[in-house]
Amino acid sequence: MKRITRDEVKKVAELARLELNESEIQQHAEQLEKILDYIKQLEKINTDNIACTTRAIEVVNVLRKDERKDYENSDELLDLAPSREDKFFKVPKIIN
Repeated sequence: MKRITRDEVKKVAELARLELNESEIQQHAEQLEKILDYIKQLEKINTDNIACTTRAIEVVNVLRKDERKDYENSDELLDLAPSREDKFFKVPKIIN
């Protein structure tokens, strides 16, 4: 018995505004079925004594002190921008 039907794939595709042909609908249904089978396998693993993690490897931020530095050719950089105002980059307003 299939857990993911073609109608369900069509419904999700419609909600996501995706246009899928019949071949793609079948392909996605099969792929989703394989994903659910894999999840079913993972659910069998005992994780009671395993600490929660957010990453597979530990990540450490390398931080430096923020320091202001003047740039000699700031006009050259500002001229590269689509728009500028005096000594600043001009960007569209996004907050009212």
